[in-house]
Amino acid sequence: MSEKKHHHHHHLFHRHEEEEKPVEVAVTYENTEAVSYGADDYEKEEKHHKRKEHLGEMGALAAGAFALYEKHEAKKDPVNKQRHKIEEEVAAAAAVGAGGYAFHEHHEKKEAKEEEERVSGKKKHHLF
Repeated sequence: MSEKKHHHHHHLFHRHEEEEKPVEVAVTYENTEAVSYGADDYEKEEKHHKRKEHLGEMGALAAGAFALYEKHEAKKDPVNKQRHKIEEEVAAAAAVGAGGYAFHEHHEKKEAKEEEERVSGKKKHHLF
């Protein structure tokens, strides 16, 4: 009696084609009235994005510093060189991601400021 053994392959994300099927979701929105902002709300939003921008900058700085540290460790520790190179690349990718996040928040902050100026009538249009 020969029984076939079932081999289970373990993948990183454990995807099984027969188990995962797309699901349709219906979303309804209620109370979609326009909300008016006051000057304080725009200032709050601007400050909120400024804090998040600084958080992104600090994340980019920390991840960049760690990448440089791992680069140094790869040179210093030849036994674990490959591990340090991988950690350096991951930290560099995290630094780029955090920099992108800071850039995004910078533009969100700018949009909030421009919206506040537009609503209050402070913005003067200069051509140069």
